[in-house]
Amino acid sequence: MLKQYALAASEILLPNERCDMTKWAVVACDQFTAQRDYWRRVQEITGSAPSALNVIFPEAWLNEGDARIAQINRMMTDYEKNVLTRRVNGFVLVERTVASGKRLGLVAAVDLEMYDYARGSTSLIRATEGTILERIPPRVRIREHAALELPHIMLLADDPERTLIEPLYAARDGLPLLYDFELMLGGGHVRGWHVADSAALEGPLATLMKRADGLLFAVGDGNHSLATARRCWLNLRDSLSPQERETHPARWALAEIINLHDPALVFEPIHRALFGADPGMLRQDFASWLAARGMALRDCGPEEAMFTFAGCGGDRPARIEGLANPLPLTALQPFLDEWLASHPEASIDYIHGEEAARALAADGATGILLPAMDKHTLFESVRRGGPLPRKTFSMGEANEKRYYLEARRIRIRPGAPAAGEA
Repeated sequence: MLKQYALAASEILLPNERCDMTKWAVVACDQFTAQRDYWRRVQEITGSAPSALNVIFPEAWLNEGDARIAQINRMMTDYEKNVLTRRVNGFVLVERTVASGKRLGLVAAVDLEMYDYARGSTSLIRATEGTILERIPPRVRIREHAALELPHIMLLADDPERTLIEPLYAARDGLPLLYDFELMLGGGHVRGWHVADSAALEGPLATLMKRADGLLFAVGDGNHSLATARRCWLNLRDSLSPQERETHPARWALAEIINLHDPALVFEPIHRALFGADPGMLRQDFASWLAARGMALRDCGPEEAMFTFAGCGGDRPARIEGLANPLPLTALQPFLDEWLASHPEASIDYIHGEEAARALAADGATGILLPAMDKHTLFESVRRGGPLPRKTFSMGEANEKRYYLEARRIRIRPGAPAAGEA
């Protein structure tokens, strides 16, 4: 039984053989939020073909309101009947080719009872970044009446001995191949194999649990999606009998588990772009904010910089003197949150890729360019200090994020198997 490790085998739904998988799979909804042209290109590529685009809500379109949600729910019902007709029970071993190499993962159902995004949590699965509570209700409205979920959540396992995923990959030739295709718009190549044997995971998970020190999985991507799944489960849980709570599919969420020590897993920085902000005034206000807390903002050379202000006036590298934490975002993000609250005319977006951030800065935004964090410090940082400031790191570039591909039922139906029964 894998329940003690917060995992379960699950029925996983995949498109039928007639489906063009390149058109089906689209990147995580929280990417390219300031680049609506990307999503227009996705629309052009998918056309009228079956596509995950029709059952997700890209954040670039959130200002269009909730009308799309009813359309998503109708399309889910149609796809469940007519498109997602390949069904396997268990797990999916994933090989994703990205710029840094072949990144391996394992798609599994994770127990939302063993995940808590609250600061101070000691749960087996924990958030790695601060959760913005106001971002959860709009996502709840999407999920609470949905028939299906399609995951872009990625969890990290601290597995330096490579005991969990890598042995499965070494034996992949003996596993049924589920998909093998090129992802659209520079997403690389992806292959997936069916893993039916839960017993093969028990030994490696027991080993990981011994060294976990209470933290088995850390959320690498999709923190707000997993938080939404938990909120929907908590909203439902009290209406269920004890037996129903054990087997109801809404208790579980699909996620891809990746080894933190995978050499193809690269942590990239997430830059800030502020719109409607005067760069000189923003910098001056930040200096005053730091001074009130016993710190100082200093100009410096690029080699000493903790971050760089970028805009039409050129680069201005800077560092914070007196900062106890090596991560500049521990000061910068709280300041930005306060500053934006008192400047309603301004807004912020979180940008993957320095080139994209510089392009926005050249077009009038105030860019704040940040360095990448050392991924090997992540688990200990979360154990000691809880979640990091939101958007501290990115697992690869935007087009290397998880693409929606597999699906799972989350609304109970008569006769349907439920995650957690395996």
